[in-house]
Amino acid sequence: MDYEFRNLPIAFDDDGEPFVVDDRGFRVDRHHDNAERLDDMVPDGAGEVIGETEDAEELEKSTGEEIYDINIDPVTRVAGALAFHAKVDLEAKTVEAGHSQATLFRGYEIILEGRDPRDAIDLSSRACGVCGAVHSICSAYALEMAMDVVPPDFGLWIRNMGQAAAFIYDHPLHLHLLAGPDYSETMLEESNPDVLRAARNSPAPNADVHGYDTVGDIMEALNPLEGELYLRGLEVTRTGRQMASLMLGKYPHPSTIAPGGVTTTVTRQTFSEFYTRLTEMFDYAKETAYVWDDLIDFMLAEMDGYAEVGERPINLVGTGIWDDPDHYNARYDDADEWGRARLATPGVVIDGELRTTDLKVIDQGAEEFVDHSFYEDWTDEEPRFETNPAGDPISPYHPWNKETRPKPEGKSWREKYTWGTAPRWDRTPMETGPHSRQWITAMAEEIDNPFIEATGDGLNMTVPEAELPEMELRWDVPDRLNAAERLRAKAYHVAYCALVCYTGFIEALDLLKGGDAQVHTPFSVPDSGTQRGVGFHEAGRGWLTHHLVIDDGVIDNYQILTPSTWMASPTDPFGQPGPYEEAATNTPLLEDYTGQEDFSGVDILRGVRSFDPCMPCTVHMHTDDRKDVIAEDVSSCGCSFSEGDQPADEAIRDIVAGDD
Repeated sequence: MDYEFRNLPIAFDDDGEPFVVDDRGFRVDRHHDNAERLDDMVPDGAGEVIGETEDAEELEKSTGEEIYDINIDPVTRVAGALAFHAKVDLEAKTVEAGHSQATLFRGYEIILEGRDPRDAIDLSSRACGVCGAVHSICSAYALEMAMDVVPPDFGLWIRNMGQAAAFIYDHPLHLHLLAGPDYSETMLEESNPDVLRAARNSPAPNADVHGYDTVGDIMEALNPLEGELYLRGLEVTRTGRQMASLMLGKYPHPSTIAPGGVTTTVTRQTFSEFYTRLTEMFDYAKETAYVWDDLIDFMLAEMDGYAEVGERPINLVGTGIWDDPDHYNARYDDADEWGRARLATPGVVIDGELRTTDLKVIDQGAEEFVDHSFYEDWTDEEPRFETNPAGDPISPYHPWNKETRPKPEGKSWREKYTWGTAPRWDRTPMETGPHSRQWITAMAEEIDNPFIEATGDGLNMTVPEAELPEMELRWDVPDRLNAAERLRAKAYHVAYCALVCYTGFIEALDLLKGGDAQVHTPFSVPDSGTQRGVGFHEAGRGWLTHHLVIDDGVIDNYQILTPSTWMASPTDPFGQPGPYEEAATNTPLLEDYTGQEDFSGVDILRGVRSFDPCMPCTVHMHTDDRKDVIAEDVSSCGCSFSEGDQPADEAIRDIVAGDD
């Protein structure tokens, strides 16, 4: 597939070799033609996307309307610490501006500096307790590339099965415990009672599969703490964790992940216990897909404007996941080949068009910016690496050149307001998740699997018989990207993950029966020279990379780029808002309210929660007045432990080293 970067100064010659074309190099300009695409995405009657130069008073003067500040802190029913600030025009029912705030500094990159590379797997795993295996496995991939070690076939299938099972835990958690209550009887009774009344009188088209006679029954089953879908979702999370633990030893934070495979003891009894639980998930996957089909189709038909909730341009990115042992060799030079063989295809979709499936190009296009983040820019020094390991040019803002330099300061919407950075691909805001995995895989038509067929415009998934008969689930590539289609895709992705588990079960069991049960390849840590590696992986929420540099046997630099970093990102230096922010400004206010006193912001939250935010934990303190919210991080990041003018990153390094 031919590709041309639109914004990075990189072109490809006739042989497909990239080169830098612009004498300015990777200089950052403050203008970007993506603004036109943002304007096109604003729904009828909605406000304009507000850049960094316009505050609430200026906005009121320019519109002649009274603009209200809405501070949602914390955003509840998400993983970890997220706050969201919006400026809303309650009369016009529009969101005029949005700001996404990650409220906690993590510092794992600094903690890992100077350590034995083998420590990276266990330490980076603690970056998240929700997706508690993805960082371990991603770190193992980075180390395998740096150490030139490849897992045996059996060990790689065990990793694939464990990770897919972990997603079976993760996705129902989001659908039925976190996002689902936004569509529950309890919520709609307050926010949209007319919609609830219509739902109670609307037959559910797929009742014969999931058992709910009306859409209203589905909404009742989503009621927090007592609804059947809510409680069953909680139970399924336990089953998913049990399946992951059988393959990975324990969950979260498995201790069996290592460069070169796993150290789990796996027997036929292990496979029997795994399969017993997997058959339960076959039926659950069928029911989940049809429950959300019925619910989403009803909402789109009944609630005028719902299709605009959380809407963004169709800009998607993913590294793919679940390697094929026949192709994976851990070498960067061959990443395009083994990447395309994955059970979920890597790729980039820009404005609805599939642009590339080459992992090296995908990696090459990634940058991180900190103009509106509590960090110092690191490009005041020459970049350490001008090229990737294949010799292709990369930006000074690429993760292999990034340095983590925390600089906490006061919050300002015009300047810095979050601990999240602004990742961009080809200097364009992107999103990622189960929907991007399915979208890219469907369009690429690269997958070779007996149960999952990509047709260019969708996926056919053949889910085996359990108590329910065998069914072919059809997921179609949507025409637009919004809250509705993120949730629908995630519901279908439960089946996708179950089929990855089933594929691994068949392949690994055949190996076990044939006596090929090696789970691990020995490795050695290089004690001299410089080695680079990158883990191309995906979390439940999408893109995950770990970029690693080893110098003389210790970690010199380690950079983690997570899916929620992409999507919770602030405005970038080109004036483009992050995905949460952009989705909020495109969201019409559909709830019933009379004024600020009874306005809940549920439509903004429906849009944000559809991304399944996953943020590290923090503590918030509120005033009694709901119009004023004070957000204070009272768990220490180490930034205040030094006296004088010592930079925060130096202070943290001293603390980690045990210095006074």
